[in-house]
Amino acid sequence: MQNMVEELKQLLERAVENIARDVDQELPEGFIVRLERPRQVGHGDWATNIAMQLAKPFGMKPREIAEKMIDMVPIGEIVEKAEIAGPGFINFTLASNWITEAVINTITQNENYGRVNSGKGRRVQVEFVSANPTGPLHMGHGRGAAVGDITASILDFAGWDVEREYYINDAGLQMELLGKSAQSRYFDALGRGDEAPMPEDGYHGEYMTDIAQSFVKKYGDELAKKPLEETVEFFSVETGKIVTEMIRKDLEEFGVIFDVWFSEKSLYDNGQVEPAMEELKKRDFAYEEEGALWFRSTLFGDDKDRVLIRSNGVPTYFTSDVAYLKNKYDRNFEKLIYVWGADHHGYVPRLKSVNKAFGHPDDAVDVLLIQMVNLLRDGKPVQMSKRAGTIITLREIMDEVGVDATRFFFVIRRCDSTLDFDLELAKKATSENPVFYVQYAHARICSIYRELEERGVTLPGMEEFDVSLVTDQSEINLAKAISRLPEEVEKSADEFAPHRIAYYATELAEAFHSFYNSQRILGAEEPVMKTRILLMEAAKITLKNVLGLLGVSAPEKM
Repeated sequence: MQNMVEELKQLLERAVENIARDVDQELPEGFIVRLERPRQVGHGDWATNIAMQLAKPFGMKPREIAEKMIDMVPIGEIVEKAEIAGPGFINFTLASNWITEAVINTITQNENYGRVNSGKGRRVQVEFVSANPTGPLHMGHGRGAAVGDITASILDFAGWDVEREYYINDAGLQMELLGKSAQSRYFDALGRGDEAPMPEDGYHGEYMTDIAQSFVKKYGDELAKKPLEETVEFFSVETGKIVTEMIRKDLEEFGVIFDVWFSEKSLYDNGQVEPAMEELKKRDFAYEEEGALWFRSTLFGDDKDRVLIRSNGVPTYFTSDVAYLKNKYDRNFEKLIYVWGADHHGYVPRLKSVNKAFGHPDDAVDVLLIQMVNLLRDGKPVQMSKRAGTIITLREIMDEVGVDATRFFFVIRRCDSTLDFDLELAKKATSENPVFYVQYAHARICSIYRELEERGVTLPGMEEFDVSLVTDQSEINLAKAISRLPEEVEKSADEFAPHRIAYYATELAEAFHSFYNSQRILGAEEPVMKTRILLMEAAKITLKNVLGLLGVSAPEKM
């Protein structure tokens, strides 16, 4: 449908330009022709509110503009019918050729069907998860991982040059605390726990006991022979590496592969902090007072200026964020996407203000905030994990319901909405379970293909698709659902909204199941069968592509 829609847009653009000339008016600045799908069945394939948009600048009534536009749009190859609705909406029904176009485009483009080029090759970095390397990933991190990874896949499909990055918070007090916690558990493992008590707010999860055992296995009691203060850094660095590797393994099994693992510590080791501070001073957004370096955040609406470097020379957490932002731009990214937990919402204005201070446009930075996940079992809250101490880990959820269901469920709602994740529902092999419902549509098509193969029926040629035989509403609805993938990709990429693709996947599956339940394929007359097989092939390709965007498998048997 995409090409015919573009042709319709061009027809409307010409009509609008002609009307503007007739009334001797300029089109409003930035005006573009927009089409949207009508919400109600029976209101055509596409609708536009152009007439209402132009009523005031043209000094005309909306319906008068709508009538003129309809007169200028030829009825025939592209538009079958055009009608005015309400105060001035125009509804268009396309000629049935769009169905042929949709099916042929899908089959011809195959694994590339749905790709668009709204990104135009621009470089975008999606930085997500970025959990402190102090323990296993919990379910909130898992939701962030799914949102970040699927957003990156959608942007890639929309023509962006995408890089996935994990920012390792391996500098700061939490790492010292991690080192002391590991040191304490190491002494526990040696039976000398009273010599290195666990810090009050230390890391108590069972995973720390396992890490301590690995130190005992590798070093025996050698580390206990040195003064405690001398080994804290060793325990901190080595434990951080072990935990980071644990996180990397869990993410890889979750289908998330990062292009870059970026160390916060490297900003300091590689001398990238000082140039960032100097840049802010040069732009007069940082100043020294009472021996400290301050950022002029009040210029951007903050209630007070923020410290960058304390009077004792120690940087704040904010300092790393500033240097890291500059580092990203130094790597020539045009767009930066951060995926953060909702508890970080207070940092968003600060990040945006630094972005402005460095002279970059506001829309170059977007922050997706991930709301909480409520884990349920048959509608009741799940108890906390023993393994991690106080959290439910991503690993536990993956092990119980599988990667496919976990990924799908994590993006089934907008990321800024709280998510109820019911483990029992995620395991059900019924249509109640949305991931099963979508995967089953693909498996069902594969099952029909196996039956066709047994009967010696192969995939018909494209020329055997006869749109005049596509008459049932379930067939038309399936073709419409198939044709929507490119626009859904574009909208999801523009809005950084992976939940749109999950919604679309269920709507596509629903359209296929409805078609399957009402139309015979095997046993239909040959021309009808061949046309339906080609429609089904387009549905299979679309289902596989949309599941691929979600990082969910497309099984051939279930």
